[in-house]
Amino acid sequence: MENYEIAEKFKLLSQLMELHNANAFKIRSYQNAAFQIDRLSEVVLWELPSDDLEKLDGIGKSVAAKITELRDTGTITEIDNLLKATPVGVVQMMHIKGIGPKKVAALWRELGIETTGELLYACNENRLTELKGFGEKTQAQIKKAIEFIQGSAGKYHYAALEKTALSLMEQLKNSELCTEVSLTGAIRRKCEILESIELVCSTNRVQLLFDFIGQSGFAEDLALKEDTITFHLQAIPVVIFLCSETDFAKQLFLTTTNAAHLKQVQACNVEIDITKSTCNSEAQIYALYNLPFIEPELREGLGEIELGRQNALPTLIELSDLKGVLHNHSTWSDGIHTLEQMAKYCKELGYSYFGICDHSKSAFYANGLQPERVLQQQSEIDALNNKMAPFKIFKGIESDILSDGSLDYEEDILRRFDFVVASVHSNLKMDMDKATARLIRAIENPYTTILGHPTGRLLLAREGYPIKHKKVIDACAANGVVIELNAHPYRLDMDWRWVQYAIGKGVMISINPDAHAREGFHDMYFGVCVARKGMLTKTFTFNAKSTEEIEAHFTKRKTK
Repeated sequence: MENYEIAEKFKLLSQLMELHNANAFKIRSYQNAAFQIDRLSEVVLWELPSDDLEKLDGIGKSVAAKITELRDTGTITEIDNLLKATPVGVVQMMHIKGIGPKKVAALWRELGIETTGELLYACNENRLTELKGFGEKTQAQIKKAIEFIQGSAGKYHYAALEKTALSLMEQLKNSELCTEVSLTGAIRRKCEILESIELVCSTNRVQLLFDFIGQSGFAEDLALKEDTITFHLQAIPVVIFLCSETDFAKQLFLTTTNAAHLKQVQACNVEIDITKSTCNSEAQIYALYNLPFIEPELREGLGEIELGRQNALPTLIELSDLKGVLHNHSTWSDGIHTLEQMAKYCKELGYSYFGICDHSKSAFYANGLQPERVLQQQSEIDALNNKMAPFKIFKGIESDILSDGSLDYEEDILRRFDFVVASVHSNLKMDMDKATARLIRAIENPYTTILGHPTGRLLLAREGYPIKHKKVIDACAANGVVIELNAHPYRLDMDWRWVQYAIGKGVMISINPDAHAREGFHDMYFGVCVARKGMLTKTFTFNAKSTEEIEAHFTKRKTK
């Protein structure tokens, strides 16, 4: 079991204890244990003897004993007992954003609500306002959160399915029962949210392939229907489209594109029936319609066909084009690894520069930097730059955008940074006009270099605050501010659908991982995936610039 999985167990234990009004000291103890375990990176708890467990910060005898019990038996008895005493629906209610265990306990014990369905009904009946601590605003937020969860059911982040999909594809290839295998559908288009894994497989041994999948032990609900094999893999729906070797390119093309793209392609030459064509590649299929090959990521029916007709499709950004990694965190605020560890790993990955953007002073929950700590960190950066040259660490900060749009440092501190990423982290429940005005004021601040995760969304968990995208992008264009495409697979914010508008206005995009640990640098890949969907090019990618170009940009902006 990974450390984060153990941390989740203690988080659940503390929540269940709070739900049942247990000893407050014990609750805090387990909350602290969950927090400390989740931050561990150099130690694998699962492999440590009990005596060594007790020596770690936040892990005393009681917590160590429970970790040992979990390792030895696969469970923690106290959690099992609390779960037996709690309706399943009540446990599920604790996952609803905006209500913690105490509020769930009140709903359960005072209103008799035991499922999210009953809770939604109670919201519609305006019953929550009867409870102490629940006003109309809270009731509306809970209703919205439940509806969001219901709408997201059966959906997955791209990052959550890619590795599983590639592993499955490899198993099918190794079976030697398929001539060719490829991902297809939304996962091949690298859509940020997926509902299934889809593959195309050319084979003349359908029954043997079906039997192989059945005997492999990973498939549930296995079925063979006409030209498809369907099953569930760890609850994820999987569809394998079957075809002959000669039809592979055609089937791959038809199953990859979305409906809008396919319709627009066919409109380029209505005399061609794609189902009757015989082509050896997708490039040949596009050529039938007098179109160049269009990358799978672009096949969304959002202008790519017209660009293809004009021979004006851009050369898309590649991960190898990125020269540096901006917007990262360290142990100076809420990161897991030290500044030096983060910088060294960044260098090991082949990047030329690293931007540190720990949280600013308003982010007290994330150990944000007070002015004196800013100076201390910058002193460490100077020493590391001397030590690691020519690799460069840029002095940045993720400065909170306050409710009125101002940044949370005085000018004498802001001018000390090489660059400032301005982001919203608080008061997220704004209407469109207020949210837009707040961002525009921050963009107009002369010290703002990059606008961080513009809508604050968390995919499948939290909708972003509504903004007038064109006005925000126009403000960035007018003030020379770069827009972040936050590469964390739960954010991917800005939305790729606005990249072309930004490019049209001359606004640069910075693909930033928002890394809180060394492993977070690898999220740059997911940022590139969606950046390509937005037709981002190397020219308009800020961190595709060299160290010298980035430094010159920062210097010129500070001089202004």
